[in-house]
Parts: sequence; C-alpha cells; structure tokens
Amino acid sequence: MTGRLTGRRGGAAIAGVLLGAGLVLAGCGADEPADPGAASPTTTSGLGAVTTAPDGVQEVTLQTQDDYVFTPDTFTVAPGRVRLTVTNVAEQMVHNFRFTPDTGPAPIDEEISLLAAGESRTIEFEVTEPGDYPFECSFHVQLDQVGTMTVTG
Repeated sequence: MTGRLTGRRGGAAIAGVLLGAGLVLAGCGADEPADPGAASPTTTSGLGAVTTAPDGVQEVTLQTQDDYVFTPDTFTVAPGRVRLTVTNVAEQMVHNFRFTPDTGPAPIDEEISLLAAGESRTIEFEVTEPGDYPFECSFHVQLDQVGTMTVTG
C-alpha cells in the first residue's frame, strides 16, 4: 500500500477527517461572550436559562451525564406553564427525572421515566404555587443527583 486513500474506504476516511476538522473549527468561538438574550437551550452556556417561547411557555433545558449531576442543579421560573427538557449527554449512564414526591408546595406529576445515553426528552407542566420544588434522578438519588426548581412569588 502506498498510503494513498482510494475507493469507498478512502472517501469515508477523508470525509471523517473533514468532519472532525469542521467540529474542531466549530468550537473555536466558544470562548466569546454569549448574548444572554440569544442563549440556546442546547448549548452549555444556555443550560438552565429560562426563555419564553412564542406560545408564552417558559422553556428551560437541563443536562445530565455520567457523573451523577444535573447541570445546572437549580433554576427559577415564574408561575405559569413550563416546558422542561432534560438531555442525557452521558456515554453509558441512564437517568430519569422527576419532581421528588411529597415535597414542594404542590405536586408535579410529570416526569421522564427513562433517559438513555444520548437521549433528550421534554415535559410540560403548570406551576402556580411559589416555593422550592426538589427534583431528582430516582436511580441515583443516593449519589445526590438532585436539584431544585424555584417558583417565584
């Protein structure tokens, strides 16, 4: 072999190199200050940022990974509808998300029962009572994978 890439395998290898280079270059602007009004819920800088969708629903995105934490583990919303997305960026770990039963000012029954590695799921619910609403991954609560949603008064 002369080191030359030819045929289908060569094309796939070249495509892989170009894709990898593009991903490296795409990350080059990550240190630039983000416009808080333009924060995307799918980027690390937008995690936990509460935005209002065109339909008036508050939206927030959390992330979980292989280290048994929610990022962020706290966020604050106003009374009203909330659309909460949890993204599992873990390579192996499965998680879930639920508001801790029998805690908080009022029950929130919506939950994500299973979130495999690489998955993202969204729940929507109404909050009217101000206060702190603890949440957890019930699979890993003993490892302190918990957090708190605060509803302002």
